[in-house]
Amino acid sequence: MKRKLRSLYLTFLLDERCIKMRRMMSDLGRRLTLKKRVVSIFLQLDDPYSYLLSHYLEPVMQRYQHKVQFRVYLCQALAGEFMPQPGMLAEYSMQDSKLLAKEFGVPFLDLGDTPAVEFRRPLLDFLAGEQEEDDFPETIIKALSLYWRGDAEGVARLLGRPGGGSDETNVLVGKNQLLLRKLGHYNCATMHYAGEWYWGVDRLLYLTQMLDRQKLNRYKEPAPELASLVEAMKFTLPATAPAAAKELPPLEMFHSFRSPYSYIALRNAYATAQAFGLRLEVRPILPMVMRGLSLPRSKLLYIVKDANREAKRRKVPFGKIADPVGDGAERCLAAFCYAKSENRHYDFLLQAGKAIFAEAIDVSTDEGMQIVAERTGLFWPDLEEAMKGEEWRDVARQNREILTEVGQWGVPVFKIGDQVFWGQDRDWLLARKIEDLCHSGEGIMV
Repeated sequence: MKRKLRSLYLTFLLDERCIKMRRMMSDLGRRLTLKKRVVSIFLQLDDPYSYLLSHYLEPVMQRYQHKVQFRVYLCQALAGEFMPQPGMLAEYSMQDSKLLAKEFGVPFLDLGDTPAVEFRRPLLDFLAGEQEEDDFPETIIKALSLYWRGDAEGVARLLGRPGGGSDETNVLVGKNQLLLRKLGHYNCATMHYAGEWYWGVDRLLYLTQMLDRQKLNRYKEPAPELASLVEAMKFTLPATAPAAAKELPPLEMFHSFRSPYSYIALRNAYATAQAFGLRLEVRPILPMVMRGLSLPRSKLLYIVKDANREAKRRKVPFGKIADPVGDGAERCLAAFCYAKSENRHYDFLLQAGKAIFAEAIDVSTDEGMQIVAERTGLFWPDLEEAMKGEEWRDVARQNREILTEVGQWGVPVFKIGDQVFWGQDRDWLLARKIEDLCHSGEGIMV
């Protein structure tokens, strides 16, 4: 019953009429209370994603700050249940940010081999003492740039100005964390506006599109920096497979039937493998909460709402959800193993995902799974018998072990050779790196 109620609630939240109503009520409340439009931005000094986001904040503020107030907060991401593998995340975020910075043309550790970590505490104290100043957005943007470019001398010069003390810093960061949680999020490099959240430079464009729809842009054309960001993140594939791609290892995708991002990523994953002539090896695993990892309510809500935006952008059916956690996920894993033996596993993944996330079909029931089986071309009596088996448990366990070995725990994750990419929003980067691996110059990108 709890699972069904959660599914109904999520479906209600994603209904277009509900979204429009929430936005209308948020704006009405702001007008009635005579409040200004506010974008709250939470940045963390030692978070490379905060640095990448900060690189684009000045041109954004320049375009909207005449009608929108931008408030920047020195913060720290919430730990514990919100960050189940902080060590892995820290290591991966550094690797990921290096790749992103190169593609975006953002300077990253170009003045030193590592961030200026020796100045971390003094820099935090300095920023805490500056947060109430009118020029704090410019100050923290400068500090992040110096820190993540590895400019120790630049940081030392900045610290020539007086800052606060460590106790005051801890109090301020704690206060900002409470605000972050009160507004409904858990991570930094995040922006909050009119009740909606945007994480990282990847989602900055969603925010500016929202502001543009409200006619808050003082210019007609987009900022050149944002236009280049859009261009950099275009998902492009070769018109013909490069000859050297034949020598590449298979493309591996770690997938969960409860992950909306995994479902959204499937089409482009198939397209990428086909364009390069690669074998796609899908490795399903159990959902996080069935692997002993927590998923707090605020995190679940952000993921679902964000996935809804991503699905719309990609024109992937989405919005009516039947949460498969528990029996549904286990039955899907068993069915996947059977579908793979019939060479129907790709179709099964797509049809199961569509049923779960776009049609609210309960795959924990025979009725629901029969619908998926019929659409996939699987013989129901054989599939029904196969779902009684336990072989899938070894498959899921082995896939989880492989995922851990590559330093990941969430999905979707893509792996080709030694290259690892986490998230459906890295499909463009995955395609570009596969092209680089070919070293042939063949395969015109279209």
